[in-house]
Amino acid sequence: MIQLLYTVIFSEMALIMTLLFKTPLRKLVIMSLDRVKRGRGPVVVKTVGGTVFVVLMSSVYSMVKIQRRTIEAGAVNPTDQVLMSKHMLEASLMGFVLFLSLMIDRLHHYIRELRLLRKTMEAAKKQNRSFEEGKNANADELKSLESEITKLKTKIKELEYEHEAKEKEFSTCKSEAEALKKQSEGFLLEYDRLLEENQSLRSQLESLDQSVPQSEGKKNM
Repeated sequence: MIQLLYTVIFSEMALIMTLLFKTPLRKLVIMSLDRVKRGRGPVVVKTVGGTVFVVLMSSVYSMVKIQRRTIEAGAVNPTDQVLMSKHMLEASLMGFVLFLSLMIDRLHHYIRELRLLRKTMEAAKKQNRSFEEGKNANADELKSLESEITKLKTKIKELEYEHEAKEKEFSTCKSEAEALKKQSEGFLLEYDRLLEENQSLRSQLESLDQSVPQSEGKKNM
């Protein structure tokens, strides 16, 4: 158990040293850690870490138990002393393993963040460089655009004047149309009146036409 913990500790220390210095091997380590953190890798790592933590707590509990037994006995038992030192060494090694695992995880995270920041900084520098080059190249275009803008402003003013004149013409036409509308309404009323008079005259003529034959018939009799 202790030999396995020493092997894990030295492996983690070698992994940390690999992550600290920029070497071709660091890329392979980062790629392998990226693969470990995908899929079921985090679950496996958490399970192993939880198991090591449980064993650590078990060793600490055994140490506390041996300490209490030694205090109650009032004398130091060589066997208990050996077990105490063994559990203490195992607990220290397991705690160091967990600490180094946390260090590896944080180093991997910070290296990835640093790589992303470098990429964004390079992209920003390229964009700024291209913007400055475009700014210097587009100075003549800006001048031509300014001249076009002044021309468009004068044209807009002319169009505004034309629009005002058309609005005035439209208002006059609208007033004339309202006057014609009122006049047409008067004509319609006059037409209705004349139509009624015409109908009344027709009815009078029809009554006269009917009365004239009756009088002639009476005379003939």
